[in-house]
Amino acid sequence: MKTEIEHLEALQDIKQMMERSSRFISLSGLSGIAAGTCALIGAAFAYPIVNRAHFNAENRNAPELVLYEHDFSISQYTGNSLLNIAALTLIAAVFFAFLFTYLRSKKTNTPIWSKSSQRLTINVFLPLIVGGIYLFRLMEIGTYGLIAPGCLIFYGLALLNASKYTLIEVRYLGICEIFLGIINLWMIGKGLYFWAIGFGILHILYGSFMWWKYERKQ
Repeated sequence: MKTEIEHLEALQDIKQMMERSSRFISLSGLSGIAAGTCALIGAAFAYPIVNRAHFNAENRNAPELVLYEHDFSISQYTGNSLLNIAALTLIAAVFFAFLFTYLRSKKTNTPIWSKSSQRLTINVFLPLIVGGIYLFRLMEIGTYGLIAPGCLIFYGLALLNASKYTLIEVRYLGICEIFLGIINLWMIGKGLYFWAIGFGILHILYGSFMWWKYERKQ
């Protein structure tokens, strides 16, 4: 009986070693919580700006944030404020995500820059770069109403693409982001709310679940 238990423990150790070598498993649930919190704070700052843009668009009888005419741009009302908020939110989210992931990698004795993390990074950023180019073109032609759903869809595709190199829960988060972005395509003008749900609430729920499942005992 003792020998069988030892064999099972040995197999479990081998399984864990193989998993560590093929997947980056040091993603921290606290990273998701921090990223979601940053997104909600950013959405709170963006809300009055977007509301003002909606009001001005209605006064000009223009479609809400779906502006195809080259003589009318949301930038007339927002300047670069939304871009600044988005940039600061992204920087803060990436910083905290890296910080908590780095701390967890130290606890689990997993190198933060390994072959698995390199594959993860490549597979995350490829859809994000393509999506960024596509969304930049939407901004150039003034199709602002499709930016928020585009962000959610391309981000979800990035998570889905990278999920095979990390924990399986990332795949489910990606599917939720894509689904939310598709719904937003038929609810133009509500992009900020969907953005807050997708990047804020979903990240907090995901991060809390990951922390409870993988990090609570540690």
